[in-house]
Amino acid sequence: MSELTRPASAPDGGDGHGAGETGPQPRTSSAPDVSHPEPATPRPGRRRWLRRATIALPVALAVLVAGSYATTAVLDVQPPHTLLRLATTPFSEQGELFPSRTIPAASRPLPLPQQARAALPAQVPWKGGTLPVEEFLATTHTNAFLVLHDGKLAHQWYREGAGPTTRMASWSVAKSMVSLLAGQAIEAGKLSEDDRLVDVLPQLRTGGRYDEITVRHLLDMTAGVDVPEDYAGNFLAGTARMYLTRDLPGFIEDHRGLEFRPGSEGGYRSVDTELLGMVVAKAEGRPLADLFADNIWEPVGAQDTAAWNLDREGGTEKAFCCLNATARDYAKIGQLVLDGGRVNGRQVIPKAWIARISTPAPHKVNKWGYSAQWWHAIGGDGTDFSAIGIHGQYIYVNPDTRTVVVKLSDHGAEQDERETIQAMSAIAHSL
Repeated sequence: MSELTRPASAPDGGDGHGAGETGPQPRTSSAPDVSHPEPATPRPGRRRWLRRATIALPVALAVLVAGSYATTAVLDVQPPHTLLRLATTPFSEQGELFPSRTIPAASRPLPLPQQARAALPAQVPWKGGTLPVEEFLATTHTNAFLVLHDGKLAHQWYREGAGPTTRMASWSVAKSMVSLLAGQAIEAGKLSEDDRLVDVLPQLRTGGRYDEITVRHLLDMTAGVDVPEDYAGNFLAGTARMYLTRDLPGFIEDHRGLEFRPGSEGGYRSVDTELLGMVVAKAEGRPLADLFADNIWEPVGAQDTAAWNLDREGGTEKAFCCLNATARDYAKIGQLVLDGGRVNGRQVIPKAWIARISTPAPHKVNKWGYSAQWWHAIGGDGTDFSAIGIHGQYIYVNPDTRTVVVKLSDHGAEQDERETIQAMSAIAHSL
């Protein structure tokens, strides 16, 4: 299969290379010997101008640079050099630019059992027509594509330059991982869906309707916290600011307004998952990444080390977005869910929680079914559900066909999600 073309990670900005100015040319004095003219000597006033310009230009540049660093410091977001790298780094690789907490590979890694390479359908449905599978993968800027059927690896494909050990960013697929940790905490009696957020994190108490938010509201995206999903690159507001902040607890405390009353409707907000992650970590008394390492990564037999990005060194996990792992280990999570939460006879995720995430909650989110941080997307067969990331990251689970599909991409923000679900559903039903 031909190499896929990788898209730019963000809208192009200026290259910062301005044309240099040439100063006034000094006059030369008359010389009797034209074959050996004397060098021109700038007048005293002009020498002072050149000297001042030589000093002023670097100072001006230094002031501009210092100003940009001062601005990001005041906002407590990532420094300008990191912002520049983010603008030029593919979405799938941006996790490498942030501090992280390591999630070690399992002490006894469990390779995915393989079956004979399955023949995928020649065509998949796409926007009212059909598309060859190869073209579907290229069109949606796919980096890794794995299909598991009946618990065995039936098909795997990687773009040129990537492979089974290539770690890629999860983006909002991480939300579904937080859900699994919440289910474990609830089963252990350390948390309840009826618990109020401010009872677990009393420092967030406002005395207003914000205090009505429960764990259930956070799980089902019905909390109504007013932090908009701003993906336009404005790091001064919304989820983009939350992504870049170096102080997540401070950001949370500064954003306790409501867009609607908790529980009254659904509204997709990444801040709900960040709050949920903080609640789980507080209830369990351990960082989120450490919980994930011991309670999920180890039991599923993860083959590769993963990492969960933090707001700063030793800080708080970006629960809403930023797990980094290999496609084959993401697939193990999908298989864990497909198998009712069991691995090798051990119940890792409570059966009741698998039923919870596989049944849509009362309120739709962005017109799609949603339940405890898992999507029931339009375009599927009605029984399938998925973990979905903004740039084309999917763990697709189809219980009817006993299929898991992992697709990791560098596609546009929320682009072609319904069509991609349709294509994966078609692949699942072809096996």
